[in-house]
Amino acid sequence: MRRHLKRYYGEGDLHFITFSCYQRRPLLCASARDRFLEILEEVRCRSDFVIIGYVVMPEHVHLLMSEPERCNPSMAMQVLKQRTSRALPHREPQLWQLRFYDFNVFTSRKRIEKLKYMHRNPVTRGLVATPEEWKWSSYRWYALEEQGPVRLNEGWHEIKLTNILR
Repeated sequence: MRRHLKRYYGEGDLHFITFSCYQRRPLLCASARDRFLEILEEVRCRSDFVIIGYVVMPEHVHLLMSEPERCNPSMAMQVLKQRTSRALPHREPQLWQLRFYDFNVFTSRKRIEKLKYMHRNPVTRGLVATPEEWKWSSYRWYALEEQGPVRLNEGWHEIKLTNILR
């Protein structure tokens, strides 16, 4: 039986969102991660939200984002998951697990904590030795000022680089 999820929208908070591939299987190969990020940027532009940080892992995704101007985070995630399901090849009955985890982030301290967690995720999982080696995260933008496929912090200027990299 499904439990009703309570989502808190409309307060202007950031949202730390996590969603997983079907049965947490590693369905996102390198080319699929590249395409996912292209689609994320398209959805970001269309729904008008700010991406503060992201990491795309083989079996799940973390996003730190603002509330969209043109819809709510649930609708934006629905569009993102539907578009990537259609665009990415997969052999499973579906690409994504149903639903997503959403945590409201309203303090600077929690925002930095979530960014560090995301950026360290590939290292913690043993996929790379250092965060800058994982090209499917926002770390390289913060550490090396390298523009990736997703525009970060557009309209969001209060994050300081030194706080993220410590």
